Amino acid sequence: MDPNTLKALQGAAGAGGGPYTGDIAVSHQTSPYVSVYPWDSGFGTKYSDPSTTPINQGLRVAFSPDGADLAVGHEASPYISVYPWSSGFGTKYANPSTLPGGNCWGVAFSPDGADLAVGHSNSPRIAAYSWSSGFGTKYSDPSTLPPDHGYGIAWTPDGADLAVGHEVSPYIAVYPWSSGFGTKYSDPSTTPTNFVRSVAFSPDGADLAVVHYTSPYVSVYPWSSGFGTKYSDPSTTPIGNGRGVAFSPDGADLAVGHSNSPYISVYPWSSGFGTKYSNPATLPTGTGYGTAFSPDGADLAIAHAASPYISVYPWSSGFGTKYSDPSTLPTNNATDCAFSPA
Repeated sequence: MDPNTLKALQGAAGAGGGPYTGDIAVSHQTSPYVSVYPWDSGFGTKYSDPSTTPINQGLRVAFSPDGADLAVGHEASPYISVYPWSSGFGTKYANPSTLPGGNCWGVAFSPDGADLAVGHSNSPRIAAYSWSSGFGTKYSDPSTLPPDHGYGIAWTPDGADLAVGHEVSPYIAVYPWSSGFGTKYSDPSTTPTNFVRSVAFSPDGADLAVVHYTSPYVSVYPWSSGFGTKYSDPSTTPIGNGRGVAFSPDGADLAVGHSNSPYISVYPWSSGFGTKYSNPATLPTGTGYGTAFSPDGADLAIAHAASPYISVYPWSSGFGTKYSDPSTLPTNNATDCAFSPA
């Protein structure tokens, strides 16, 4: 297990070995564009909105590895807004001196918290900044750019590689990372079948999952400083365009949010897909855009279209009864969700 996952699990369990308590953040399409709730086996009262909200639709959301900062990718300049986080929003950090090139469709802090990467709609499609309680200088662009919109962003657990999904073949690009972009790795021999919306590395860094438009909607590759041969597709594929993907913290399960009912599909994972788990008794109400497991793996969240916009289920090798909705819902379709690391 990678050190950051282990740290998150240890912090979540606490000295007494109790369940995770922390926060859950949701990005959504209308003001205030981001909502955050305390989480303790259920939603607490929504935190006050930030004094300076994102400028337009919230598209992606991510906590820093230490939980001290919260990033929101959004439409409209400056495209990325980051806030100090301590059981509430602090004053928004100053914008980066060089802004991302368009709507921010992916955002992720490096595992050590020293860098922040964003995928965006216009060239260079991916931007990375040094991070230390504020934006540092943007790193030089990679020599081989993604060919179109940058969507999902993910770092390997050791921070040595950075993946970005995009809208034109080969649909996925991965770069070595060492305080800057290295030469892009060779494309996989079997590429995803259409544009990639979200990406995730397994907690041990041995596998890379991507979700995409068109069947089979999810593709997973062995990863070891390069793509291995794509794993066989699941026997029961997701129903519709893949939108969000997440491994459980122990790497034993893989969740996929997608565009048609049941809107979320979860599979056992062990160097290949197992038989899809039964659907939850209470389904999400619309397209599943973003998925996230709690740091202890005991809960699974799905950000989705249609009220209540965010649904969370107990998870133990299968769905439990959906938790009650928050008393104050996100204001419109939810596009992503993230649990704080502790």
